[in-house]
Amino acid sequence: MTNFTYYIPTRILFGAGTLNELHAQPLPGKKALIVTTTGKSIKQFGYLDRVEKQLKQAGISGVLFDKILPNPVKKHVMEGAALAKSEGCDFIIGLGGGSSIDSAKSIAVMATNEGDYWDYIAGGTGKAHIPKNKPLPVVAITTTAGTGTEADPWTVVTKEETNEKIGFGYDDTFPVLSIVDPELMLTVPPALTAYQGFDALFHSTEGYIANCANPISEALSIKAIELIGKNLPTAVHDGKDLKAREGMAAANTISGMVESTSSCLSEHSLEHALSAYHPELAHGAGLIMISLAYYTHFAKVHACDKKLVDMAKALGEKDAADPMDFVKALAHLQAACGVDNLKMSDYGIKREDLPKMAKNARDTMGDLFNYDPAALTEADCIAIYEQSYR
Repeated sequence: MTNFTYYIPTRILFGAGTLNELHAQPLPGKKALIVTTTGKSIKQFGYLDRVEKQLKQAGISGVLFDKILPNPVKKHVMEGAALAKSEGCDFIIGLGGGSSIDSAKSIAVMATNEGDYWDYIAGGTGKAHIPKNKPLPVVAITTTAGTGTEADPWTVVTKEETNEKIGFGYDDTFPVLSIVDPELMLTVPPALTAYQGFDALFHSTEGYIANCANPISEALSIKAIELIGKNLPTAVHDGKDLKAREGMAAANTISGMVESTSSCLSEHSLEHALSAYHPELAHGAGLIMISLAYYTHFAKVHACDKKLVDMAKALGEKDAADPMDFVKALAHLQAACGVDNLKMSDYGIKREDLPKMAKNARDTMGDLFNYDPAALTEADCIAIYEQSYR
């Protein structure tokens, strides 16, 4: 059994209607920067109004920053941090999906530290400096079931000038409080529900087969995989099914705990390279595109046979006995969710660019390759891309 560290300091309020309890929580300041996306849903469905009313009820003022893109960029991290400073905000609220909450964490770091955000990034052209000052506290209010960022310290941002999409985070970027209210997820459209659900799935499958997995992360991983297998198709096809949304919300939060106790793998590095060059590609969609070839590779080299069988069983293949049964179960789930025909070419990705992206994956997020159950060469990465290309 490997040595491991367990540390998840976030207070999580989970369940339908828990947003209504925000005002009663011990919030970490008196003026919040509310970070959300450029999209319309947060305002259209009244989630922003509800948060602002909860803050008012608690005697807290708020300033809105609503420029975040689906794939967040460094420019907006710096803009948000400058606004937080100029307005005297003493904590940050991330309201929305992974992009909003990730950006809130990054903005929180830059609101209290000097220089450029990329000074603190370890990877690519980052300088790997250590922040001198603690970030502002972050409150996460998630409206999607995808990234698990409400239960982990990680944030992913792209440096748009160099097409580097790199993760970052440390103990101080854990949210201090997270609201996980499945009622806020009832309005997510089917395609996004699927993309986000598979992102949560892959956080859990990667964490399960990672060479740093431990008994706690393994237990969490299997539970998240089971919940996703049972609930994702229903959530995709009947978004108003609160029970399915609750199951996916729980799986999502658990997947964040997996990321906090184990690690993502090179599957995420490979996808980050795709969406770094093609930011219109949803992260979950990119993961779906490469997933069958990715897990087939590890099945064929027999890197983690028992764990692949375990995951197949967790997805509902009760008689699974072969590592390729997980790939089959994954293909069945993708078909059940209507995402089995995604094409890289539909997003402008060209076959001749795949070697460039394989190199980008290793140059920017190369650390994740160290946690793979078997070493992946650059040639292996290109082959996974090639087998996935349509």
